[in-house]
Amino acid sequence: MGASSPVLFSIRLSLQVAFVVTVFMLLAGVPMAYILARKNFWGKGLLDVLLTLPLVLPPTVTGYYLIITFGREGIVGRPLYELTGWTVTFTWYAAALASFIVAMPLMIRTSRAAMESVDQNLVNASYTLGHGELRTAFSVILPLAGKGILAGLVLSFARAIGEFGATLMFAGDIPGRTETMPLAIYSYLESGDWSHVHGMVIILTLLSGTVIYLANRMSRRII
Repeated sequence: MGASSPVLFSIRLSLQVAFVVTVFMLLAGVPMAYILARKNFWGKGLLDVLLTLPLVLPPTVTGYYLIITFGREGIVGRPLYELTGWTVTFTWYAAALASFIVAMPLMIRTSRAAMESVDQNLVNASYTLGHGELRTAFSVILPLAGKGILAGLVLSFARAIGEFGATLMFAGDIPGRTETMPLAIYSYLESGDWSHVHGMVIILTLLSGTVIYLANRMSRRII
């Protein structure tokens, strides 16, 4: 497999999407996992179900929901298009959003389990010392749940870089625009270009394995 421009684009786009998804998992997934782990409120069970659904739904169904929500004629997408003239569909943002939604359950469930396992006596001790909830979260709960959070981020990165079905539905397979590595592999397979298929499969496998290996090394350093 030669290092052709379309192949390099797909590799770069997949990494770009995965990194963006991982950052937003840190910004949004961790707080959501904290809320589900440490708070009790009306509708918590329903919220948990909604956030977990993409884990069990076929990716095409998830893609359908993204289209009717964020597509040009969607619940959110139509007002956005009328206001700005811009739509998220068939852009790399759509690929990132699809990957984010599909990977979110892995991040939340892993991080939530880690936060729920934190000894409540340590949390109470922090409150006794006069620390507020925010300081307790950052000084006690999150550090002790660090391995679980890191595991969630790694799983999210790996899931994002390998996302196919929802991305195909929502972003489309547009070479040079939305064609991530999984979509490129599918396209090359359809055209019978086995040399590119073999090469990209090996790259994707090595990349995913490297990420998991590095995460395992990093997790040993977290208390």
